[in-house]
Formats: sequence, structure tokens, C-alpha cells
Amino acid sequence: MSTEKTGFSSRIGFILAAAGSAVGLGNIWRFPYLAAQYGGGIFLLVYLVLVVTFGFSLMVTEIAIGRKTGKSAIEAFGVLNKKGSWIGYLISAVPMIILPYYCVIGGWVIKYGVTYAIGQGTAAAADGYFNSFIGSTGSPLLYAAIYIILTAVVVLMGVQKGIEKVSKFMMPVLLVMTIGISIYSLTLDGAIEGVKYYLIPNFSHFSLKTVVAAMGQMFYSMSLAMGIMITYGSYMPKKENLEGSVRHIEIFDTGVAFLAGLMIIPAVFSFSGGDPSALNQGPGLMFVTLPKVFDSMPGGHIVGIVFFILVLFAALTSSISLMETVVSIFQDKLKVSRRLLCILVMIGTMLVAIPSSLGYGVWSEVLIFGKQILDFFDFLSNNIMMPIAALLTCIFVAYVVKTKVIEDEVELTSRFKSKKLYQVMIPYVCPIFLVAILISSLVGYV
Repeated sequence: MSTEKTGFSSRIGFILAAAGSAVGLGNIWRFPYLAAQYGGGIFLLVYLVLVVTFGFSLMVTEIAIGRKTGKSAIEAFGVLNKKGSWIGYLISAVPMIILPYYCVIGGWVIKYGVTYAIGQGTAAAADGYFNSFIGSTGSPLLYAAIYIILTAVVVLMGVQKGIEKVSKFMMPVLLVMTIGISIYSLTLDGAIEGVKYYLIPNFSHFSLKTVVAAMGQMFYSMSLAMGIMITYGSYMPKKENLEGSVRHIEIFDTGVAFLAGLMIIPAVFSFSGGDPSALNQGPGLMFVTLPKVFDSMPGGHIVGIVFFILVLFAALTSSISLMETVVSIFQDKLKVSRRLLCILVMIGTMLVAIPSSLGYGVWSEVLIFGKQILDFFDFLSNNIMMPIAALLTCIFVAYVVKTKVIEDEVELTSRFKSKKLYQVMIPYVCPIFLVAILISSLVGYV
């Protein structure tokens, strides 16, 4: 069976698939609660500035590395320069760590979607419902397995017939649903105060923590330093405009994050009587607070169904890209059939997901450095490995192969309009910010 890779058939297919990878749980629930926690409008402003500078530069770098080499992260760095081979191995470990626990959370989303679909939204809003569910053994594992199978089916279908086709359907539908719920949220009593808090910058709320939080979110949201954009870049045709594609991905990703804030913050403000702390619930925002909000709304049952379908689509587009990246990594190294690798990765993901699921139940007393199993994997990948991987990528590109390698790849089809910005960001600004994120994460943990 052929092990040859196929690429995206069109620019729009690439953009929607890459945007789908970027648009995930981080946009739908993580962005709104961070925005609320770190000052609303000022967080939004800082985030937008970082996306168009830092995020843009890193995404251009990763997609260009993938397209130039035609390889996934595990081999791409070594192709550019053998000194960077080990960086590829580090980055390749990130999606392998994230995929299993992400699928556990994806299973939770399916559970809530089913709960609302069968008319049990009020039960989902009850105190203790979420903790009772994740603390059980069989049910969370079953829903995680269903979620993993859904993800694997799309990846099995291939880049064009699976990922590209599904992204072309899911992303527009996701956008329409997000806009629809956002408009509905704005009609609720007291919602306007949430809108003001979210959109109007209050510079008295600005601090270094705001910048670090916005940077971490941007990093998480745009699928950077996970090997995903390198993998998708390897499928990108040489004739496509790389810089323009990155801008479109940014707009889509940031637009969904912005709308998620507009969808959730006014609704929770309305429910809580204007208390921003009601948003500061982490995972509990989506699975504890929002069901209570929906239960208090007129027509909240329908809103709940649409919302969890929306979240499922967002989660799936990200887990599909994670699994595709893992499959691509093994395909580059092992040179065996893609179908066999998809099945093996699916089985492996199911097995590795078990501890993350049981960590809230029968294995709840098993802590790693004081954290639940899923929380530890999340902290390790997002707060430690990803900043290190991005930092090493910047140093490698700036000081080993030089930024001209990336600039030349971008300029295959058109002038690199943001070249001067890029030449400042990658060697100087990005490394400083990445070190700041890493230090902040470690200090916060200690």
C-alpha cells in the first residue's frame, strides 16, 4: 500500500483546515474566561496586537518549514540543517501528549451534547452533575472512545477526502452557530454590561500578567509549536500565497475567539448579575456555569444543543489536526501504510487516554507533582514544552539556518509584505516573550 502523502487540493481547503486546527476548545471556553480574568477589553486589545505580530511570525515560520521540506516536524528541522534534528523530536512529542487528554475532554463535550439532545439540560445544570460524571469509570471512557473513533474516521479518509472536506463543512457551520448564539446573548437582560467589560479597554487592569496570559492563549489557540502547522504546511501547494493564507487563518481563528467572548461573557454577566468572577471557572465554565446559564434562559435548551454541537465541531477540527500530525510523524519515520498507522494511532490514543479519564475517578489520588493526571499533561505540554519548542524554533531559524530561508519560501509566489516585521520578531522579540512565558509558568507552578 502506498505511503505517499497527498496535499490539499485548494487554498481555501488549506486555510479552513489550518483554521480548524487553530479553532478549538481554547477559543470557545479558554479565551472567554481568560479575557474576563485579565481585564476584559484590555486583554482583548493585547491579544489582538500579539496575534498580528508574534503569532503571525511563528505561524509563517512553521508553515514555511513544512512547505519547504515537505516533511512533518520530526524530519523537517533535520532536512534544513542536521543540527536541528533533535528539535523535531521534541516538537513531535507535543501532539502525542496532547491528543489523548484532549480526546477525554472531547468525550465530555459529546456527553453534554447528548444530554441536551435528550432534553436533560436541567439535570446538566444541577450542582454536582459534572463532577459525578467525570468521577465515574465507564461513561467518560465510552464517550472518549466515541470521540477518538470520530476523529480517526476523518483522518483515515485522508487529507483531501477527509480533513479538507470535513473542514469545508464544519468551519462555516461553526461560524454561523457562533454568530447566532452571540446575537442571542446580546438580547439578554444585563448583557450590555458584559459587552462593555469585554470590548472597552480599561488600562488600569493592564499588567505584565495580562501580556503573559494573552501570549499563552495566543500560543494555545493558534496551534503553534505542536508540529501541526509544519505538517499542514507540508501539504500546502507551492503555488499558494503563504503570507496571505496565514493572515486568513489568523482572521478566522481570532474571529471565532472574539465571537466566543461575545457569546459567553454577556450571557454569564446576565446570569451572575454582572460579576466577572463567575467566568473564572476554567473547565468548569463550559460544563458547570454555562449549563446553569442555559437553564435560566428562555429557550435555553435549544441554545444548549446548538452550543455543544458548536463546541464539538471546534474540538473535532483540532483533534483531527493533532491525530493527522501524529500519523504524519510516524509515516515519515516508519514508511508504512497510512491506513495501518491511523488504526495504530487510534488504538494508542485510546490506551493513553485511560489514565487521564480515570484521574478524576478511581485514580483521583494519583497525583503528578500535585496535579491530577490530565491537568499534569496539560501543564507539561502547554506551559513547558510548547514555549521551549517555539523558543528553539526561533533560535534555529534566526541563528542556524537564518531567516532568509523562510523569507525565500514565502516569496515563491509573492512579495513578503511583512518581511521587516518578521526580521525583528523571530530573532529578537519572540525569544524574549517565550522566555517570559516559560518563567511565568514555572514561577506560577512553584
